[in-house]
Amino acid sequence: MFVKAGIHPEFKITKVTCACGETFETGSVKENLRVEICSKCHPFFTGKQKFVDTGGRVERFKKKYNM
Repeated sequence: MFVKAGIHPEFKITKVTCACGETFETGSVKENLRVEICSKCHPFFTGKQKFVDTGGRVERFKKKYNM
């Protein structure tokens, strides 16, 4: 498979860092990636319930509905 030269971004090995502290390497066009949830801390994979508040959504919901 041939691709046109000069129009595609450079694909490189990237270090991914999770908010829980887990790090792993994958391929990407970006240098470093930071994620909030990975497979080590995601409720689907751990079987434990985890409350994740992204950007104050819970507070806005409570304020909106007077809870």
